[in-house]
Amino acid sequence: MLDQVFNSPFHAGIEASIVLLILVALEAVLSADNAIALAAIAQGLEDGKLQNRALNFGLVAAYVLRITLILTATWVVQYWQFELLGAAYLLWLVFQHFSAEEDEENQHHGPRFTSLWQAIPLIAVTDLAFSLDSVTTAIAISDKTWLIVTGGTIGVITLRFMAGLFIRWLKEYAHLEDAGYITVGFVGLRLLVRAIKPELVPPEWLMIAAIALVFVWGFSERIEPKPVVEAETSAIEAQTKEPEEVK
Repeated sequence: MLDQVFNSPFHAGIEASIVLLILVALEAVLSADNAIALAAIAQGLEDGKLQNRALNFGLVAAYVLRITLILTATWVVQYWQFELLGAAYLLWLVFQHFSAEEDEENQHHGPRFTSLWQAIPLIAVTDLAFSLDSVTTAIAISDKTWLIVTGGTIGVITLRFMAGLFIRWLKEYAHLEDAGYITVGFVGLRLLVRAIKPELVPPEWLMIAAIALVFVWGFSERIEPKPVVEAETSAIEAQTKEPEEVK
């Protein structure tokens, strides 16, 4: 039965559909760490509307860079320096996160921005660094540019949706941001190994399994909401201090 299907005139269409599904699935799985990194960057803006705008504009710029990367992929993969730069950038993000000062809840926080236009370039460049890994995987699966571009387009749309979810989840789970940056470190190390010693690059399934385990830990503890009484007490204390300062 399968032989009849693959030998039929529709073989090419079926093959393309299967490859596209594989590319989209890979984009979705490999985008989790990318999405949480972009969400953490967008969180550097205080206003929720600005966070959404930063993701929208940042991912439009990221999409242009990603398509450019896909169209020049056969040239880019010849130079290990690109992967080395991508690895250095991602590992720098991880270092910056874990070396940052902790807040009142003993949690690290990402960079803080005073302007929308400070966050947009960082979002675009971060996605480009991640794309070095995903695009290399895509061209290993298919040599058809239109399939890779279609998969990348769907991947960016999925990434925007996931990043929006992660912005909300980062406020609900205590370890999620740290877990996200640990997986960013995995991608950075993978790119580093690929640039220096390609034969030592771990298989894709091992990478996915490691990311999944880290995310299980990331979702393991919810942040307890502050009681309303505490908030009211703090407000009263602030009001009582003001007259004393005037005196």
